[in-house]
Amino acid sequence: FGTPQRLHAAFEAQAARTPAAVALEFEGREMSYGELDRRANALARALREAGVGRDALVGVCAERSFEMVVALYAALKAGGAYGPLDPSLPAARLADMLADAAPRVVLCQPHLRDRIAGFEGMIVSLDLTAEADIANGAPLLDEGEPGDLAYVIFTSGSTGRPKGVQVEHRQVVRLFSTTEPHFGFGPRDTWTLFHSYAFDFSVWELWGALLYGGRLVVVSYEVSRSPQQFHQLVTEQGVTVLNQTPSAFRQFMRADGEAKCPLALKWIIFGGEALELSA
Repeated sequence: FGTPQRLHAAFEAQAARTPAAVALEFEGREMSYGELDRRANALARALREAGVGRDALVGVCAERSFEMVVALYAALKAGGAYGPLDPSLPAARLADMLADAAPRVVLCQPHLRDRIAGFEGMIVSLDLTAEADIANGAPLLDEGEPGDLAYVIFTSGSTGRPKGVQVEHRQVVRLFSTTEPHFGFGPRDTWTLFHSYAFDFSVWELWGALLYGGRLVVVSYEVSRSPQQFHQLVTEQGVTVLNQTPSAFRQFMRADGEAKCPLALKWIIFGGEALELSA
């Protein structure tokens, strides 16, 4: 996916190469690489006006949607980092995350404002349907460094109070540059964004698809909870790269046995849990 050492710069290079290619698919709608880039640029300008700069944390409270992906890119393009605030999480946990991370700004879909009711900082509305004009979608001047903060994702809290883990751009870029020879991902691949964007496995799904010019199918929360519906989606969309925890994949295999439909899968990548081969 080229040599840029900052995530959004690598994506911008891909968008410049294939602006008309489909980047995102969600519930029958599509968004091209060019449109995703322009929309993220326009939102990044709004974040800059709100004072976001290098290493400033931007909270993102959004359901799985085009808006969510645009918001993550916009936070990086503005020079900041993103902090997922998945609205499906308990209210008390969201409040703790906001208090601990203290984002400068929160991007929030209008109907989710009650999920961050205790946040006293600046809230920027995240509503693509209201964004009629994206003409001002030229990229912002990027003066950042590979060592700048890219995102903060909190641990599950299974071993104590959840802790925010800070990850830099260069660390994510290194993940893909070192694994690229093993997989050979490319523009003909279709990935799913199955996991919550508050779970670090989502980083592999999101950036793995779009840095290589592939297509990312955003999976709704409801479909992600149903192995049968998810299996049907994977089949219908011709998914070639599937990323799963072992426990989720065991449910997927059961659904596959029931459906008996041909799959287009080339790679199944496990993470998030120990892989028990005897299970």
